[in-house]
Amino acid sequence: MTQNNSKITPSRTIGTYLLLGGIALIMLFPLFWLLSTSLKSPTEDIFGAPLQIFPTQPTLANFLSVWQNYPFGRYLLNSTIVASLTVGFNLLFCALAAYPLARLSFRGRDLLLALIVATLMIPFQIVMIPLYILTVQFGLRNTYLGVIFPGLASAFGIFLLRQAFQGVPKELEEAARIDGCTELGIWWHIMIPAVRPALATLAIFVFIGAWSDFLWPLIVLDQPDYFTLPLGVAKLASALDFDWRLIAAGSMISITPIILLFVFLQRYIIPTEAGSGVKG
Repeated sequence: MTQNNSKITPSRTIGTYLLLGGIALIMLFPLFWLLSTSLKSPTEDIFGAPLQIFPTQPTLANFLSVWQNYPFGRYLLNSTIVASLTVGFNLLFCALAAYPLARLSFRGRDLLLALIVATLMIPFQIVMIPLYILTVQFGLRNTYLGVIFPGLASAFGIFLLRQAFQGVPKELEEAARIDGCTELGIWWHIMIPAVRPALATLAIFVFIGAWSDFLWPLIVLDQPDYFTLPLGVAKLASALDFDWRLIAAGSMISITPIILLFVFLQRYIIPTEAGSGVKG
């Protein structure tokens, strides 16, 4: 019998790279256009024809104007506090909830997991009013805790970490129990180090969601001292009567931390061999 083994030809490889490069350019063009607009001087046209893609006289004056004339430093601090606390609480509570769902046996475990996953189909707008009422009753309006209240835990995070915990070899868990380790000790010393890629992935998703959230902070905050960056950019847009250069500069300030976070954490989003500690 003859077998036709398909070989990857150089032309096919070049075509694949060209296709992927074209898709990448299409996806990155809005970001590049935002950066280009933020660097343009007042004498340069933004929407004129022909379209001027590159700034002819690049300047950082738009960034300096936004930073000096508007409290973007305060907005940046508020967003950092909100996003960091949201990530911390989410990782803690999701990991604590996911561990028994993955490694312990108890009555109703599968039903409980199904109910948790089912909440993913509930739009936030449906629970928004009850959450706001609870926030007001707890006295959390115009506070950092009030902003992070809906994001203390997530069904997606519980499910993601539950799947990661299930991939940890039982030999590690059994060896820890023989050594007298408690369930909390197994969770902290065995499980958490073994699922670091999943934790990093969840941290990035939660951080991006908390950093870019606009609706919930708009509802629970009316004091500018607690405004996050999305609210600050919206306020900037209304105050400047759509001066797109300054709005683009403010938007670049707001998305730069997300880009830096992904650059620093992307090396952790690689599946690792959880069973590397098991000797044959």
